[in-house]
Amino acid sequence: MRETKHLLFPGDFPAIKRKSSNILQVNLGYVCNMSCTHCHVNAGPNRTEIMSDETLEILIDVLSRGNFSLLDLTGGAPELHPKFRYLISKAHELGIPVRDRCNLTILFETEQEGLADFLATHNVEIVASLPCYTEKNVNQQRGKGVFQDSIRALKYLNEKGYAHDDKLKLHLVYNPSGPLLPPSQVSLQQDYKRNLANDFNIHFNELFVITNMPIQRFGSTLLSTGHFDSYMDILRNSHLDENLGNVMCRDTISVDWQGNIYDCDFNQMLDLSINSDQGESLHIRDLLNTNLEDHTIQTGNHCYGCTAGQGSSCSGALN
Repeated sequence: MRETKHLLFPGDFPAIKRKSSNILQVNLGYVCNMSCTHCHVNAGPNRTEIMSDETLEILIDVLSRGNFSLLDLTGGAPELHPKFRYLISKAHELGIPVRDRCNLTILFETEQEGLADFLATHNVEIVASLPCYTEKNVNQQRGKGVFQDSIRALKYLNEKGYAHDDKLKLHLVYNPSGPLLPPSQVSLQQDYKRNLANDFNIHFNELFVITNMPIQRFGSTLLSTGHFDSYMDILRNSHLDENLGNVMCRDTISVDWQGNIYDCDFNQMLDLSINSDQGESLHIRDLLNTNLEDHTIQTGNHCYGCTAGQGSSCSGALN
């Protein structure tokens, strides 16, 4: 895989600082049952990285301090961590809402029996990958047969009450298939809702439209196809200053499988950790006694992916 990090620095992205952190986004590991072309984590079945029990307990200790209003679990497939359900149970006991970034197909994997019921019982918000509402486009990005498995999973979640019960939120995620900015989130959500309801009687709450970042697997594809420079031009030329106030790095802390902390998931993939005033990389245990408000965010030219056009975050468009 071809690296893009050296092409993103030094950057000229505007300087920004952190606000109060209220979202803790945790990557439980890179193990996944899929290998999607747009995956900025480069996750897959052959990855072995996974969060240790010791780090998991520190994470629970941090959550018990009451400083975070949402635990956002990601991977890989976070559900493949042996203590995925244990962690959610602990967060539930603490009264902290949990978001599971689910690839849908995981619901039918071996040893995942009862997963949908568990998520529903604990009111876990599901953010599910579905890069298109047509079979051809989904299978092209995510692999043969994935679309039908995803449709089956969405129907199953609807049966469990997701998108019908006010407490059971089901959101979908769209990523462009190529080096383009995504279309309007508002209009695309309407298309998704209409097509999925008419064709499959599937319902969901919101569509999160996310811009592909020029890093890891997608960045490597850009280089291999000769589209890296033109894609960066699109991101830079579409930058809007008004998006700077709402970028996710300002109120989210990203944690990797080793417990190191970052301003965002993308910086995590570029190994740009949050550092102390002495220049040392900070660990999740440091959140027990460290206030990061007004801390300068590490930026590079990849950050234009979050401020281009309608903006992009882990919760979709910014405007």
